Amino acid sequence: MRSAIFAMLLAAACAASAQMYRWTDDKGRVHITDTPPPPGAKGVKRSFPTGGSAAPEGADLPFAVRAPAKNAPVTLYTAPECESCGSARALLNARGVPFREVSVVDEAQALALKQVSGGLVVPTIAVGGSVQRGFEASGYQSLLDIAGYPPAGSVPPRKQAAPKPPPADGGAPAAEEQPTAPATGPYAPR
Repeated sequence: MRSAIFAMLLAAACAASAQMYRWTDDKGRVHITDTPPPPGAKGVKRSFPTGGSAAPEGADLPFAVRAPAKNAPVTLYTAPECESCGSARALLNARGVPFREVSVVDEAQALALKQVSGGLVVPTIAVGGSVQRGFEASGYQSLLDIAGYPPAGSVPPRKQAAPKPPPADGGAPAAEEQPTAPATGPYAPR
C-alpha cells in the first residue's frame, strides 16, 4: 500500500516538473518555478521546458539512459555474418542501451575502426572513450556500468536490428534498403 502511494506521489511530482510557471507577485517581482503559483499571482504563464513543440535531443530515451547516452555514447563495430556481433547487439538491446552500429564493409569503415581500437577486430565496442575489442559479455557489462547505464531490466529493452548488408554488386543500397531509424535523437543517421 505504501509503495502504491509513493508511486502515485512520484508520478505526480514528475508530471508537475514537466511544466514551468512564470508569474508576478503582489510586489511586482517575477518568479519562475516548477510549482503552480499562489492564488493571488498576476500574469501567470505556463510553459514546458522543452522550448516548444520540438523535444530535446534524446527526449525519447528513458530518463535513466539520457545522461549516460549523452556523456558516453555507444558505438558498436560489426561485420556481416559475424555471430559474436549478433551477441553483442543482443546484449546492448537487452540492456536498453541506445547505440550506433557501424558495419565494417569498406575501407573507410575499416580505417575508422582501426583509429578507434588500434585493430580490425569485430565486434568492437566504444563506450565514451573506453574501447573493448572482441565480445566478452562481462567486459561489455563493466564498460556500461562504469559509464552509468542502468542494469538490464531497469529500462525497456530495445529492438535495434543489424544493418542491412551492402548489395552484392558493391553499389550503394537502394533507398528502400536503407536502414530505418528514428529521425531524431543522438543516434539518428546523419
